[in-house]
Amino acid sequence: MATLFLILPIILLFLHVLHRRRYCRTPLLIDWPILGMLRQILSDLWHIHDFATNVLRQKGGTGEFMGPWFTKVNYMVTSDPMNVHHIMSKSFDNYVKGPEFREIFQAFGDGIVTADSESLRYLRTMHHFLLRQQSFETTVEKTFQEKVQNSLLPILDHAWLHGNVLDLQDVFSRLMFDETCIMVLGYDPKSLSIEFPLVEVEKAFDEIEESIFYRHIVPRSVWKFQEWLQIGEEKKMTKACKVFDRFLYSCIATKRQELNECNKSSGDDLLSAIMMMGEEKGKMVHDDKFLRDAVFNLFVAGRDPITSALTWFFWLVATHPLVEAKILEEIEKVLAQMTGRNAKF
Repeated sequence: MATLFLILPIILLFLHVLHRRRYCRTPLLIDWPILGMLRQILSDLWHIHDFATNVLRQKGGTGEFMGPWFTKVNYMVTSDPMNVHHIMSKSFDNYVKGPEFREIFQAFGDGIVTADSESLRYLRTMHHFLLRQQSFETTVEKTFQEKVQNSLLPILDHAWLHGNVLDLQDVFSRLMFDETCIMVLGYDPKSLSIEFPLVEVEKAFDEIEESIFYRHIVPRSVWKFQEWLQIGEEKKMTKACKVFDRFLYSCIATKRQELNECNKSSGDDLLSAIMMMGEEKGKMVHDDKFLRDAVFNLFVAGRDPITSALTWFFWLVATHPLVEAKILEEIEKVLAQMTGRNAKF
């Protein structure tokens, strides 16, 4: 009997290893017992982006990540542009989100990130219509120039004069949060200033995104248990969602009041445009929940991608002097053509 108790775990272990190898045809890393591929991730966490980039490059751009045993933390990872185009555009309808995806991205509501089928088609049509308007492009150009001139450049000048070190990721994150607020809600929270103030809604937005990332890297049973007990990351996420939702619903209520009083929403922000699009025979067909979800998804799309792109761009320029020199040369030529005189940096 004792021998049976010794042999049985070995047999089960062997079968489990075979099972994982059968369903993992293109492993990105070594699949260790118990920990899976998490061991190498943890040891290289300090430079995870460079590490992931190098691994994907060695594996041809696509591979599978298998998490610790029995956790179901398993992913197909790709950086191949053709795969991304196939999933996100060419054959988008083939890749339905499903309930587990929507559960992880609960804070997104029923917006474009979590929608499927008819709802997704309507949202994509709406977003394409809004973002292709000439008035939107003009407003973006105007407000962005004002924000750079009145907020970003004074901060950079102040840091240079006083010899301060700036966290560019934080600077550009604040820049894009303000700009996204202006474009989406018609409101400037002024988080980008020399004082670097703590803006509650920006902090809440960051905490929501961090908690969603946390849901990706821990077993569902763990974060669901934390959600039930309201502890750890899930408690932080619940509190952050309440703060950010209170802010969004307040902005929606203000816009509705403007629409009722003036028969139109003031400003060129996207929330006003969505409200006007949803007006039908004097009735608003877009309720507050729809507007909240649409606005939240626009925030995610408007801030994070551009923040990351700007941060990486300036880091790359700073580490490639020849590229910096060519950029400055081109700027000088353009300014000379515009002003009729030479400009030097």
